[in-house]
Amino acid sequence: MNRRAVLVLRALGLGDLLTAVPALRGLRAAYPEHRVVLAAPAPLRELALLTGAVDDLLPTPQLGPVNWRQPPPAVAVNLHGRGPQSTCALRALQPTALLSHAHPGVPGPKWDGDLHEVVRWCRMLGYFGIPADPSDLDLNHPRAPSPVPRAVIVHPGCGFAARQWPTDRYAAVARRLAGTGLLVVVTGTAGERALARQVATVAGLPEGSVLAGRTTLTELAALVADATVVICGDTGIAHLATAYGTPSVVLFGPVSPRHWGPPPERPQHRVLWAGSTGDTFADQPDPGLLQITTTDVLTAADRLIDLAGIR
Repeated sequence: MNRRAVLVLRALGLGDLLTAVPALRGLRAAYPEHRVVLAAPAPLRELALLTGAVDDLLPTPQLGPVNWRQPPPAVAVNLHGRGPQSTCALRALQPTALLSHAHPGVPGPKWDGDLHEVVRWCRMLGYFGIPADPSDLDLNHPRAPSPVPRAVIVHPGCGFAARQWPTDRYAAVARRLAGTGLLVVVTGTAGERALARQVATVAGLPEGSVLAGRTTLTELAALVADATVVICGDTGIAHLATAYGTPSVVLFGPVSPRHWGPPPERPQHRVLWAGSTGDTFADQPDPGLLQITTTDVLTAADRLIDLAGIR
């Protein structure tokens, strides 16, 4: 007999998946006999399975109709957004139950824009009597070993120009850390390879240090899980560092770390933020982000490295 399904919509990126892990685990515990299917972009499949909360991934590259060709799910869960598009897409599947924020004709909690992203979805499930622990962020380790053990990861890309710290500053940080004898690699997507190569060139790193576009997400997860420290902006790899407890220095610009930052109770993650917010979609680095200096980043990184006893 086929197991009934819990279909969860979160057709977003890497960081979005990782901030939803506590909610996914809450759903797994609440529906132990059901099959939990995550509707999300196909490249996230392997990491979704590493949560231990997802049985399968339904490739869903963006918000729109959900390509569900099975009987109506027993439960459809909107972890994507506040609606109406995401809620309507799930309602169209005629699930027995729909868990979502409040929407005309759909009960649920009111949307609160001032919550941390992790807390937001745990709170929503709590409205429906499903407990979820916001601190349950850890991810299972990939079976594959790290492609570069004990590396210092410099990740200059950020997806949005407003959140991208200047390339020359990342290069200065990479040069300084490599000069102390640490193995530094530069990561990113295939589309960020030119950016990563620029950082490596200015920093005087060898060509082999550029891993951007050369790792799968699973290999990136293994790299982060075994890394000495991760230095990055407010982007997906920061959440990987949180998921694996890897020391990290995370640079925030237009968005407050109170909404997207690592848990403040985890001292191995250092957040650098000027204290101001701005336009996430601006085409220039946020003024607050530019207030963060290379000295600030190196001081935070050195403290984490010294605490780990690497040098």
